[in-house]
Parts: sequence; C-alpha cells; structure tokens
Amino acid sequence: MEKNPSPFTAAYLRFLQLSKVVQALPAGQEMDANEAALLQAVVLCWYESKPMTVREAIGLADLGSPATLHKRVSRLREKDMLSTLNLEGDRRAKFLIPTQRTLDYFKSLGQSMQQAHQNLVS
Repeated sequence: MEKNPSPFTAAYLRFLQLSKVVQALPAGQEMDANEAALLQAVVLCWYESKPMTVREAIGLADLGSPATLHKRVSRLREKDMLSTLNLEGDRRAKFLIPTQRTLDYFKSLGQSMQQAHQNLVS
C-alpha cells in the first residue's frame, strides 16, 4: 500500500473515519449495514417527494426477503429512525418517513462530507 495516498483517496478515507463516528448510535441502538441501506433507500424516496410505503420497502428484493425487510423496518421504527404516516382517507397505505433523529443523522453525515472536502482543498 502506498504511504502517500492521492488526495481523493485520503479525502474518502477521512470521510469514512468521520462517518464512522457519526454513525455510532447509543448502545443497543446500533444500525447494521443492511438497516443503513434500507434507511437510505427510504429517505432518498422521501427526499425526492415520493415517500415509500411499508409494502414497497418490504418489496426491495435486492435488500433482502420480505420477512427480513419487515423486521428491519420494525427495528428502524423501534430505534426512532422511521415513523409511519397514513394519508387521510386511505388507512391501508402506510408511508415511511424519516424522524428528526434520522434527519439529524444525515445532517451529521453531510457535515462529515463537508469536512472531508475541506480537508481535500486545504
């Protein structure tokens, strides 16, 4: 391995270091990589103004089986990372929306990216 990585490699590695600290949730509340991937998918849809339903989340076959995804959604709700919202007049469809805790989590990740970028240009 090279002793002096390129500035881009160094910036990305620094970002990983910073995001590892940010990703640490309180004891017993850790998120595994699969939960993080599901959370990212849900929040990205929400950000694009196309909130994902629980049914759609459970159908993300590339992230696991329906039973596994249902458990992950439940765990993310227990960790106060996701909540559900019913549209008025349709109680069947439950939309997954990020909680303030999730928004704060992504804000911290964004700040870590900004810090890694500033280290790159400095």
